[in-house]
Amino acid sequence: MDEDEALGALARAQGIETEWWDWQGRKRQVSPDTLRALLRALGADPSRPNKALAARTQSPALPPVVTSVAGETLRLAIPGDADGTITWRIVLDSGECTTAVAEATPEREGRSISITTPPVLGEGVLELSGAVKAATRLVLCPATCFLGPLEGKRLWGLAVQVYGLRAANDGGLGHYGALAEAAHTAAQTGADALMLSPTHALFAADPAHFSPYSPSSRAQADGRLVDPGALPEVAVLADLIAATGLGEQLAALEALSLIDYARAVPARLTLLRVLFQRFTNACPPGSPLAEDFDAFVRAGGEGLRRHAVFEALHGARFTADPAQWDWRTWPSSLRSPTTPEVEHFAREHACEVSFHLFLQWLADRGLAKAQSAARRAGMRIGLIADLAVGQHASGSRAWARAGGLLEGVTIGAPPDALNHQGQSWGLTTFAPTALVAAGYQPFREELRAAMRHAGGIRLDHVMGLSRIWCIPDGARPDEGAYLRFPKRDLLNLLALESVAASAIVIGEDLGTVEEGLREELARRGVLGLRVLFFQRDHTGAFLPPDRYDARAIAMTTTHDLATLAGWWRGADIDLRAPLGLLGEERDEATARRERESERAFLWSMLKAHASGTGEPPAPDGELARLGIAAARLVGRTPSALALLPVEDAILSPDQVNLPGTVAEHPNWRRRLPAPLADLLTRDPAASILAALAAERDH
Repeated sequence: MDEDEALGALARAQGIETEWWDWQGRKRQVSPDTLRALLRALGADPSRPNKALAARTQSPALPPVVTSVAGETLRLAIPGDADGTITWRIVLDSGECTTAVAEATPEREGRSISITTPPVLGEGVLELSGAVKAATRLVLCPATCFLGPLEGKRLWGLAVQVYGLRAANDGGLGHYGALAEAAHTAAQTGADALMLSPTHALFAADPAHFSPYSPSSRAQADGRLVDPGALPEVAVLADLIAATGLGEQLAALEALSLIDYARAVPARLTLLRVLFQRFTNACPPGSPLAEDFDAFVRAGGEGLRRHAVFEALHGARFTADPAQWDWRTWPSSLRSPTTPEVEHFAREHACEVSFHLFLQWLADRGLAKAQSAARRAGMRIGLIADLAVGQHASGSRAWARAGGLLEGVTIGAPPDALNHQGQSWGLTTFAPTALVAAGYQPFREELRAAMRHAGGIRLDHVMGLSRIWCIPDGARPDEGAYLRFPKRDLLNLLALESVAASAIVIGEDLGTVEEGLREELARRGVLGLRVLFFQRDHTGAFLPPDRYDARAIAMTTTHDLATLAGWWRGADIDLRAPLGLLGEERDEATARRERESERAFLWSMLKAHASGTGEPPAPDGELARLGIAAARLVGRTPSALALLPVEDAILSPDQVNLPGTVAEHPNWRRRLPAPLADLLTRDPAASILAALAAERDH
């Protein structure tokens, strides 16, 4: 075949889709330049595609890990083209052994055999002998994710942004101590779940990098959210504030409605450094706290240590020269965790490395305490952690080469009805080939980290388990292509980790979703998101509650959308219009006319199906009736879980995040106006939550 045909064939063999359908129903071809860039990111040579294709036809070995639903038939592609009988043998780590014979049968590419797996969960070795001799690890997984407290029940909960929580002497930035208080408060109102913004590790040395969805590592926690008062055995917070002289500054930061990260993060870290010094002095080796810290570090292994070394090294480089923020610009001797120069740095800065280990220890303790507070107060689920869709290519996970991440590529989304230019998120994700070669361990590690102290997990952009939009560095968002992932294996392992952790799984499935994926996720126990603003029929009319999915989460809004009050008042139009974010062929006047009509349609549905009363509230008037009716609506759905963002409980008009903006909108900076305990016990929140709880109790 000619070079262009071979290039397309090589791309498809590597999981790259060479065409896609846009939101207007037009088929689009991926450019050769994009295919070449993505092939290079996957480690394939696009300069001689015919030769690369020929190499792929050579007899492959079995992958390092094979997964199957326990008790089901596994179709296994076998190396080579041998005919005849193959004996297969499964030896589980528990000692259980199963042996049988199978005949190799032809497939479109190569041959395969059928293996009936034992009906037990576990891991072991799969061995082939006879016409083919090979072996691999086998993981037997459950058919569905854990549903536990949602089986046959309709529960409800709240969603909060951890950084925006308030607590006494918090210095203008939320922390895990405030989260524990929030969990206890939410449970007292009857909530069974508290869904969080991501708490992944960011960059301690750079307060300006604060999006929770742009982590340095999804396997570690955000040390900047540690409560300085979390070790009263060592030092009480008042003493730390007095010792640092930060009292006035902290009070000024607490008075702000928006987080001033540039001042709040350094102040928080100053307190934590003093706490670390006192811990070191007060807790010698062998003392209970020191033993607990050492045990945590040992359990975290090399991955935890490399993250701490990166934080120390990144802090030193970035502080000396802001142009050194990205480790890929560092001297080559510092771009890998295993070089002699990095080891020398770690020894010379052992105290700084230990400080970052200390932050991870306190973060782990803080999240554990918050989940314990939730469950002790009666929550049946407790915290629902959020796993971001990717991580920053300049972060510790990429530097440590721990996740088999794509290089030279950012992930995002193709143009759609809300974002006509498409989206580039500035993140990277797993390289599928590297992930398979690593036996999926990086994926499992990050799932375990998220589920460690949670009763549930939300997978951001769950479509990424099947395919994700990849954009070569420097290209426009619409110049990307879809990259396929081993969906069956990832779903199997997701179910296994979910059951092992007794954690429900929510899949954020908003945006462009390939046909049939939502149904497949539902069969596997992954609960989709059904958001009020998007639940409409083909005419644009809002759906009544009985049209919502039972195996899903019902919500009024999400962090990337207008709040209920903001939407009703048109605050999102006020934000988007000056920035040109209303979409093609829509001006501000058109958007406002449409919103006026949408308000009427929504109120009509709320009156008919959610006990809304009277005329529609005026956009600039009191919105309590709207909040109560919307809460009743999601409460009346058959959805297994109804989640109300706290912004809609207090009827805040302020949007958490405005996609497509950076400095134009105070993304990820809004603080709650008061501690959650104060907000939820007074109106409008008290009446709104009472309405939601009453509907869920029916």
